[in-house]
Amino acid sequence: MCGREVTSFDSDGLAWLRREVFGFIFQSYNLLGTATALENVMIPAVYAGKRPGQRLERARRLLTDLGLADRCEHRPSQLSGGQQQRVSVARALMNGGQILLADEPTGALDSHSGTELLNILVSLARQGHTVIVNTHDPSVAGYADRRIDLLDGKIVHDSGHCQTLSRAGSDTLQELSARISQGKSNTSTTNIWEASRIAFRSLRANLFRTGLTLLGVVIGVASVIIMLAIGEGARARLVSKIDALGANTLVVWVDNEEFPAARLTFEDSDAIGQVPNVQAVLPELSNPATVRYGSADYQMTVTAVAAEYPSARVWKLASGTFFTRDDSEYYAPLAVLGAAAVTKLFGDGVDPLGEYILIEKVPFLVIGTMVKKGNSVYSGYDQDDVILVPLKTGAMRLFGAASLSGLTVLTETSDYLSQTEDELRAMLKHRHGTVDFEISNSTEMLENMDRAMSVTTLILGAIGGISLLVGGIGIMNIMLVSVTERTREIGIRMATGARQSDIMVQFLVESIVVSGLGGVIGVIFGMSVGCLLGAVFPILPMAFIGFPALIAFSCAVATGLVFGFAPARNAARLDPVVALATD
Repeated sequence: MCGREVTSFDSDGLAWLRREVFGFIFQSYNLLGTATALENVMIPAVYAGKRPGQRLERARRLLTDLGLADRCEHRPSQLSGGQQQRVSVARALMNGGQILLADEPTGALDSHSGTELLNILVSLARQGHTVIVNTHDPSVAGYADRRIDLLDGKIVHDSGHCQTLSRAGSDTLQELSARISQGKSNTSTTNIWEASRIAFRSLRANLFRTGLTLLGVVIGVASVIIMLAIGEGARARLVSKIDALGANTLVVWVDNEEFPAARLTFEDSDAIGQVPNVQAVLPELSNPATVRYGSADYQMTVTAVAAEYPSARVWKLASGTFFTRDDSEYYAPLAVLGAAAVTKLFGDGVDPLGEYILIEKVPFLVIGTMVKKGNSVYSGYDQDDVILVPLKTGAMRLFGAASLSGLTVLTETSDYLSQTEDELRAMLKHRHGTVDFEISNSTEMLENMDRAMSVTTLILGAIGGISLLVGGIGIMNIMLVSVTERTREIGIRMATGARQSDIMVQFLVESIVVSGLGGVIGVIFGMSVGCLLGAVFPILPMAFIGFPALIAFSCAVATGLVFGFAPARNAARLDPVVALATD
């Protein structure tokens, strides 16, 4: 080719020749069925990197010159055979088409359309284009200036050289020779915008299959969003409950698993009150008890607490009053009910104030109710399913024991919390003779809970990620099928100048478009389902923040990129000759 050995060209060099030098006119037209006549003509210019306005103007002019001005927006199925062949001629001329290769161009046309096409080819030859026609029809060969007959691959007749090229043809040949000798191309890799347009057109052409592929990604992303929202919601709920205890709080309880006989006493509570930086000590005594109202008996948790309990635990009254220190000192039979206890004993919408209940056959007057609090940070039990009574009343009149279930220690300042904890630990060890107790502060709880919930959130996210992985496998499977189904399209694009990189970018973009679109829908769907679950099941914690949603979307796009690579590479490695021969 102009002094260069064509066999020395690499795949990009051959693509450059097909794009910039040759124009192909096929017997079967080889037009893209999903594209309009105008879009089919512009394909070579897309791969040549020409500006949209420039290629649109030239494509319209070519179709107008070939008598198809009113057929620009028609698809191949809406055109006659002669019109389709003229579209293929316009496509061959889009980037110049110095050499036109026509393979049986009239083979699929009627005689009238065939004559029109041959006259067009003769006119192009007169304009300086080199037109090479392969045909078995002698009447078609009669239009040629030079005729070469082949038999079994050998030349058996050659009519001889044509007349000298026109000045225009000579100039074109010299320009082409110079461009080849420089080894340069004025083209650029297909831009992402054009690849995206092609991708959306392909997805629209197979809406049902696209929907199924999107469904896998949507479910995967939505699963990740919901799982992370549950984990983050649980973490936020626990953190809020720990924060409610205050930063200056210590909690003491006995280790009955290792030391079954371990006890905390009222004397321990008094001793803790003497430790420096301790503002108040709130002992608790909790046991299950039989509670009766009317003719029904219930097994409920009864907790004997100090009068400062509501303020120390940041637990407000819903109605009535709380008992005082004097009530405890005089063993007053008074009770304050949690929200769940009210519902269990009296039912919904009933005011229990002033009513008497029997706790272990001892009558107690209900003087107040507490607002709903939820599950305990420490044990997970329902804190609202409880009856609160004065500390000494419970110890002497109900449980008959002087041992405590736990102690809440309020310090004057949180600045010396660790030092206070060490002093308290040393004092109790001295009193008990061993460390048969545990002490926690709100900061430690928060750190431990945060670590535990972070791991839980990660595990939940990984579970959702499995669904996303399955969606990615679905993308790869669909893209492999798409490459197989569109082998002929790939051949057409390569014949019009697409490089391997162009084809690879196109199919990678299609994969990313599918996964990205699925990611967006999945994020919206996941948040919607999560909000719905949170509304229907208030006990289910939900917390949506931007970072997990961004991570889920990014993972969806990355999944499309990773799982779309193999199909894209397979498409890029196709031989255009073999691809065009595929039915």
